[in-house]
Amino acid sequence: MDLDPGKCWATPKKDSWRTTLLLAYQSLGVVYGDLSISPLYVYKSTFAEDIHHSETNEEIFGVLSFIFWTLTLVPLFKYVFIVLRADDNGEGGTFALYSSICRHAKVSLLPNRQIADESLSTYKLEQSPDREYNSKVKMLLEKYKFLHTALLILVLLGTCMVIGDGLLTPAISVFSAVSGLELSMSKAHHEYAVIPITCFILVCLFALQHYGTHRVGFFFAPIVLLWLICISALGLYNIIYWNPKVYEALSPYYMLKFFRKTKKQGWMSLGGILLCITGSEAMFADLGHFSYAAIQIAFTFLVYPALILGYMGQAAYLSRNHQNADRISYYVSVPESLRWPVLVIAILASVVGSQAIISGTFSIINQSLSLGCFPRVKVVHTSDKIHGQIYIPEINWILMVLCIAVTIGFRDIKHMGNASGLAVMAVMLVTTCLTSLVIVICWHKPPIVALFFLLFFGSIELLYFSASLVKFREGAWLPILLALFLVTIMFVWHYATIKKYEYDLHNKVSLEWLLALGPTLGICRVPGIGLVFTDLTSGIPANFSRFVTNLPAFHRILVFVCVKSVPVPFVPPAERYLLGRVGPASLRSYRCIVRYGYRDVHQDVDSFETDLVRRIADFIHYDWCRPQANSVQGNEDHTCASDRSSGEHRLAVVGDTEFLRTPAFEVDENMQQVSVSFGFQTVESIGDIVEMSAPKERRVRFSIDEPENPLDAQMREELEDLMAAQQSGTAFILGHSHVKAKQGSSVWKRLAINYGYNFLRRNCRGPDVALKVPPASLLEVGMVYVV
Repeated sequence: MDLDPGKCWATPKKDSWRTTLLLAYQSLGVVYGDLSISPLYVYKSTFAEDIHHSETNEEIFGVLSFIFWTLTLVPLFKYVFIVLRADDNGEGGTFALYSSICRHAKVSLLPNRQIADESLSTYKLEQSPDREYNSKVKMLLEKYKFLHTALLILVLLGTCMVIGDGLLTPAISVFSAVSGLELSMSKAHHEYAVIPITCFILVCLFALQHYGTHRVGFFFAPIVLLWLICISALGLYNIIYWNPKVYEALSPYYMLKFFRKTKKQGWMSLGGILLCITGSEAMFADLGHFSYAAIQIAFTFLVYPALILGYMGQAAYLSRNHQNADRISYYVSVPESLRWPVLVIAILASVVGSQAIISGTFSIINQSLSLGCFPRVKVVHTSDKIHGQIYIPEINWILMVLCIAVTIGFRDIKHMGNASGLAVMAVMLVTTCLTSLVIVICWHKPPIVALFFLLFFGSIELLYFSASLVKFREGAWLPILLALFLVTIMFVWHYATIKKYEYDLHNKVSLEWLLALGPTLGICRVPGIGLVFTDLTSGIPANFSRFVTNLPAFHRILVFVCVKSVPVPFVPPAERYLLGRVGPASLRSYRCIVRYGYRDVHQDVDSFETDLVRRIADFIHYDWCRPQANSVQGNEDHTCASDRSSGEHRLAVVGDTEFLRTPAFEVDENMQQVSVSFGFQTVESIGDIVEMSAPKERRVRFSIDEPENPLDAQMREELEDLMAAQQSGTAFILGHSHVKAKQGSSVWKRLAINYGYNFLRRNCRGPDVALKVPPASLLEVGMVYVV
């Protein structure tokens, strides 16, 4: 089932103001949940140990000045006005930046790339100006293979830090919200109540994930909106009641006074201040669910002012109440009569913020999985209507256990804040580096512009990152350890996947071998459809030759299926299938390349099988009718399908769409891509776009009229064979691989392949489970890969 990914390939149109405002409202619950709850723990984490609130108020005003300018420069200027423009067909996030770079420069390590992929309507390339510096930057990246690997590791590091944030944010958010109970009970009771209540809420939060956020999502935006109104109203009250001149602390001069007095301790306290921008990355990561204008409006006119008022209100209260210097908390600035309602709203807001980051973690792991950078896990789509709503059971329960372990192990805001802060700044640094490359390679701006962006925002983030790094022994070790562990797993999996593909590529069987198979060699054809899954886009995979060698028979209809990922967020369903013949028409052998983007929803087996048969029938109709159409036009240089060369024929994009962009690209082994849309003329020229009225969907019927010429008779016979094979059943032929390093390999390679990859392969989902193949229809072929 192909879920509608929204606007990614629809005709672009400007949203109305009403639609934009509605999207801005909805984005509150999804995008800003994490960012909006940061006032709960920023001041408490900042004043936990390194600095102390004194009578001079230089510390509290200096911290407020840092918070104001950090919120202004990073979320507002960097993300809202710059990074959000670096979208990939409306999608954001680390993989969106990497995808854009890979399309504009040949730096991708993904296997089985085809020139034909560039004909996708979502494969947008900006026209490159003739500028020497642009060519030099691209040539530098494309020339050195180690830069390709370094770029991938940088992306994987950012991905791992997002996963780490998904582990730490629920813990610190819920814990800080529940900590408000300390003002309503004794210290002895408080210590025994906060941890169990926090763990209970976390267990409930993760246990409800399999229902999907769409079932309770309509509650999210009102909760966050109520919370933002609450903190802004309380902030305004505290400013007016306690210190109306607190606005003077917004001057950068107070940052200098802060450092002049606190010196090294003030620098170390930046690890707590940076928590005010946790959740900023969500604005870019969740861009695909909303629009640039909606996210910009929501942050600029609601979230940003509310946060500034909230922080100013806390600073105003603390500047006049030094008796609470040893117990700085958000709740001490809340009037006593309002503490319980604020506590309830804060807990609900923390759950919403945690839900957003957990969903984001599922999403980025799914993207890593699509690009071959993560071991196979089960992905459950929780909504048939809302694209991207997924649930990964294994990751969910691992996150829950680790989240509870962090809560019980750290037991305080300080350690959790140190760990969360380092993960947040690492993700932002990765985004800054990748955006700098996008500015040069994709936007074709002068390198000095990218360098200024990198130095300006990179220096701010490095300052905060260094302050977090010195807290290594006080909690910051956790995201570093987690990132190293996950990067190792992801890189080993990706490395072994690439090596397996290279082995398949070097050991594929020639087409002549397949054509030579026949009754004279004792080979028989059995009824049914055989789907041979392979990573190859051309040639006969070695696992099929091994299958025929051990079992001298194969199906009457044979389809070599390659399910591949392309560096785009979505592939329109009408452009998903590339179909062609393998050998002459009498062999009844086809090649099907199924292309998915990194945010696409993969089809289930039943719908895929039905859809594939229909597409093959459409292709057969096209392939036999094309010579007749050409002869009507006077083109006599095309021969009929049965008389063509016995090599691999050109691939055709088979699908129904209102417009076609169908260049004739050369593919491996002289295969070419054309487009098929029945009832319309095929576009043969490169880059042509034909505007057409909405076509009537044409389904191939297997019972056709009596043939008027031999070509119709042969087409009817082939369609009847396909129908009979479908009724006989479908078999899925997959390789069951064991990978080992070849003799003479280095110790690191042997450890990675023989132990690391094979351990992951044995303990993670197999390809049959990932493809949801019924066990009764599965044929596995054992293969040993020596790489």
